[in-house]
Amino acid sequence: MTESFAELFEDSIKDQPKSSDIQKGKVIRITDKYVIVDAGYKSESYMDVAQFKNAAGELTIAVGDDVDVMVESYANETGSTELSHEKAKKTQAWNELEKIYEDKAIVEGVINQKVKGGFTVELMCGNIKAFLPGSLVDTRPVRDEELVDTNNVLQFKVIKIDQKRNNVVVSRKAVVEKENSSERDLLLQNITEGEERKGTVKNLTDYGAFVDLGGLDGLLHITDMAWKRVKHPSEVVTVGDEITVKVLKVIKEPSLRISLGLKQLTEDPWTNIAERYPTGTKVTGKVTNIADYGCFVELQPGVEGLVHVSEMDWTSKNINPAKFVDIGQSVEVKVLDVNAEDRRISLGLKQCKPNPWEEFASKYKQGDKVTGKIKSITDFGMFIGLEGNIDGLVHLSDISLNVPADQAIHNYKKGDEVTAAIRNIQPEQEKVSLSIKQLQLQDDPINKFISENKKGSIVKGVITSVTPRGAVVDLGDKVEGYIRVSDISTDPIDDATKVLSEGQEVEAKFVGLERKPRQIALSIKAKDEAEEKQVIENAKARNKEISEGNNTMMEAFKAAKGE
Repeated sequence: MTESFAELFEDSIKDQPKSSDIQKGKVIRITDKYVIVDAGYKSESYMDVAQFKNAAGELTIAVGDDVDVMVESYANETGSTELSHEKAKKTQAWNELEKIYEDKAIVEGVINQKVKGGFTVELMCGNIKAFLPGSLVDTRPVRDEELVDTNNVLQFKVIKIDQKRNNVVVSRKAVVEKENSSERDLLLQNITEGEERKGTVKNLTDYGAFVDLGGLDGLLHITDMAWKRVKHPSEVVTVGDEITVKVLKVIKEPSLRISLGLKQLTEDPWTNIAERYPTGTKVTGKVTNIADYGCFVELQPGVEGLVHVSEMDWTSKNINPAKFVDIGQSVEVKVLDVNAEDRRISLGLKQCKPNPWEEFASKYKQGDKVTGKIKSITDFGMFIGLEGNIDGLVHLSDISLNVPADQAIHNYKKGDEVTAAIRNIQPEQEKVSLSIKQLQLQDDPINKFISENKKGSIVKGVITSVTPRGAVVDLGDKVEGYIRVSDISTDPIDDATKVLSEGQEVEAKFVGLERKPRQIALSIKAKDEAEEKQVIENAKARNKEISEGNNTMMEAFKAAKGE
């Protein structure tokens, strides 16, 4: 049977080495461009001379040397076999790296460049490039400039290898951890609570800083960094700082936790705080923080007090603290209360300013007139802006003398200027009560009439109108009185028009005040009854005098007769 050309070709190469096999060749000649190698094939192989030069461009071989090569192809255009010394070196390097990875051995290399997420490493075995993630650089933070150094040969552990993708990942941290393991065990045996130790800040978080104590990490919580308020750990420490800390607590089981403190190395500023800041003392401090409910003022490093929003201004209650103070501002405050146990100090800002309520009370008294604009109208009255930026309240019941309160308030609007009388001043309670009605009473002719004529007195007037039910009487000075039909006479009268007429002058007794409408209540009947009563009393008095006189004369007569 005739064999095909393909079968004959396969038979001719089946005993030849595979392209992935490394084999030896002998250098038989060197030219400016090529190195000619005899690897035992039918023809010699020409290879680029650059494959045999070092980084300095120097030739590393000589005629007669044995070199490692790999087959690129068995038959090129000229029929010769193409070999590669460079490919053989790379394959050898990868084989060596594979063995290092399998044996979990150490490989040396140089970190030569920072890239996204980490660094590139030039490994010493065959100049293979590897990737070093930033998280696997060290057990503690290290500056980039300390790592990227072509003269600094470091040790690494291969944690991932993929030759097909030309991907190698290494870890320096694994090597360092192994080196530190013995030191870590010794440190864990000797570390005790309460002692001071030096460490290096390796990482910062929102809640604190992790400190490397030499193989063991401890947490320096943000609340243990300083006696003062710390918003972020970066205000106190930075990554890479070497600091001295105090070991607060060591918990070994179920997992190791070491709590560290920095502020504990200095004296607690809250010691004897009440003696240094007695209640009532005025001090100067710096605003460190502003919140919706007030601001914090630092009295000394580590000691802050709260100025509540209600203690910021005498007259402004629902205010934004940021409108009164700025962070960093120096302010004078008064110590209102000290709670050393809870580490709280209550401060007042307004107490260091003149009290407008007391100033108002010293300048005005009850009954004085004041004028101001209406600042707000509520269900229970109106607030009037007064001197010193304080507010006075006109209660509903004090708005009008003649108009019902629920109607009278609708006659006013915000911004109207009004005048009122001071009813009461209470500076301790920050209250001023006002009355518009009181002013109306002061100017009211009826009120003046009542002050000049006591109830029960006899007054004169002229009748201006009469109806069957009664008569209206002009008492002068715009004051009107009213006589009910039942108060005209002691005799029964059913129609006032029958006994009284317009223009008639009458005398009557002032018996009271009619509320609606406001009129002086008069009574002719009461006047007559009073006069009649007086006549009777006078007669009785005269009779008594006559009787007593007769008795006296009789006694004198008897005495004269000697009886």
